[in-house]
Amino acid sequence: MILVTGAAGFIGSAIAQRLLQRGHPVVGLDNLNAYYSPQLKLDRLARVRAAPGGERFVFAHMDLGDGEGLLRLFAEHRFKQVVHLAAQAGVRYSLTHPLAYVDSNLAGFVNVLEAVRAYPVDHCLYASSSSVYGGNTKMPFEESDRVDDPVSLYAVTKRANELMASVYAKQFAIPLTGLRFFTVYGPWGRPDMAPMKFTKAILAGEPIDVYNHGDMLRDFTFIDDIVEGVLAALDRSLDNPADGVRHSIFNIGNNKPVPLMHFIDVLE
Repeated sequence: MILVTGAAGFIGSAIAQRLLQRGHPVVGLDNLNAYYSPQLKLDRLARVRAAPGGERFVFAHMDLGDGEGLLRLFAEHRFKQVVHLAAQAGVRYSLTHPLAYVDSNLAGFVNVLEAVRAYPVDHCLYASSSSVYGGNTKMPFEESDRVDDPVSLYAVTKRANELMASVYAKQFAIPLTGLRFFTVYGPWGRPDMAPMKFTKAILAGEPIDVYNHGDMLRDFTFIDDIVEGVLAALDRSLDNPADGVRHSIFNIGNNKPVPLMHFIDVLE
């Protein structure tokens, strides 16, 4: 049994679908919040249930802030692996709703760590973000690059997740892997992400808002490639790490940054 948190999200629903196709029973957890359309999230869940293996999918409508409820869920299902993707997303939203990030990305993540501590799993993956690189101008990014100059509260919470995971791996021998996702696009994507926002504006004949005159590079990664990266990380052997600590961090991206204005030209 595998737990996927954020299972109604863009990446989470795609991961759940692939795990079911591989023959795994999956519990999908999501709070179905209104950060963007809850109906889109429900439609994604319906798609998961209708996919091959969908009869092995169980949905848990739960918020990560419910630590006791999460422990009960772990006690009931005794998960073998966890793919933790649930989080408050969005960089700009963190400027106006900071507590949402503290509650979900920090307190919620601690509840997940405590659950896998109480009910050990073979492997727990968690979503970090390329935003942890912040003001780092070196390209392309490497996992060993500096991540001490965040430019948003969202990035701070994701970097904090990495540090928290490292401590839990050291103190409690929990096998943890953090994945730094780069901008993800594809069918069923998030409406607040650049690909969807830009496409909607173009179709409506509206201007596109860009920052820094569009003078920036973005690493866009197709959802199917993200799924393959997550599954490869999940399948990776964690036995006998060189330093004795079973915690790793990987970039999951396209590794081919493109100028933002070129991306807009392609959409147009």
